Amino acid sequence: MTFTKKIAMTAVATMMSTAVFAADIIVVSHGQANDPFWAIVKNGAELAGEHTGANVDYRAPETFDMIAMSQLIDAAINQEPDGLVVSIPDGDALGPSIEKAVAAGIPVISMNSGGDVAGSLGVLLHVGQAEYDAGLAAGMQLKEAGGKKGICVNHEVGNVALDQRCEGFAEGFGGDVSVLPTGNDPAEIKSKVAAALSSDESVDTVMALGASLAGEPSVEAAQESGRDIKVASFDLSANFLQMVLDGKAEFGIDQQPYLQGYLPVTFLALNKEYGTVPGGDVPSGPNLITADKAGQVMELAEQGIR
Repeated sequence: MTFTKKIAMTAVATMMSTAVFAADIIVVSHGQANDPFWAIVKNGAELAGEHTGANVDYRAPETFDMIAMSQLIDAAINQEPDGLVVSIPDGDALGPSIEKAVAAGIPVISMNSGGDVAGSLGVLLHVGQAEYDAGLAAGMQLKEAGGKKGICVNHEVGNVALDQRCEGFAEGFGGDVSVLPTGNDPAEIKSKVAAALSSDESVDTVMALGASLAGEPSVEAAQESGRDIKVASFDLSANFLQMVLDGKAEFGIDQQPYLQGYLPVTFLALNKEYGTVPGGDVPSGPNLITADKAGQVMELAEQGIR
């Protein structure tokens, strides 16, 4: 066990005690309201608030909008919270607002995306997974499964973290890979994946970047094609895990979004009370959930935890 992981586990044990910390913590993410992934992050943040006694205010723009998100961060700064949690899908766009928070003396922890730029912006630490490395692992796994030509379904073009996933996938896969840009409507994604499979019968692999939004409709499109298409997805949902169990999908990549919401709030509550903070980033993933593991996490996925 690494030193950082030991710190994280110690923090979890500490916040499960009877201590109550009167900290005001604001969480600003880029997650859209219709994305079940971000509901899990919010669940984790809110539970951390319950465990620590901190007041947690979770905010996000209605769409993937960096201007709106930077405005939410600026508004949070004006409230002078005891801590600020942010995702950083675009360091260039959000950097000035994050640096403004740091300059105002507000402790900032990043989660989910932006681990590669967080330190340069003055962020204390990052809780998340290295997106390129996760894509690399997925690509290597799908190559080993026999994939030759793939598409990477990007439902949030402009999100640097998702771009990194596709780049890592292409590197690990090693074969012919193209990016299929879509919106975040599952019906649209299914239609576009189906069209891509129909227009090129040599495509045998689909890498989706979100289980509920893109993974599930990608599996449906693959099944309806009547061909042997290997489908995998970042993140988890109960339905996608069932698809893995049924042999319709290869695996899901679990970055543990619950921890991404839970740990930063907890760390900031402890920082407010004791001035403590972990000495490094906390990797929450990736974990490849294949058929032999899927059954173990399905119940928790249905509860909005995994």
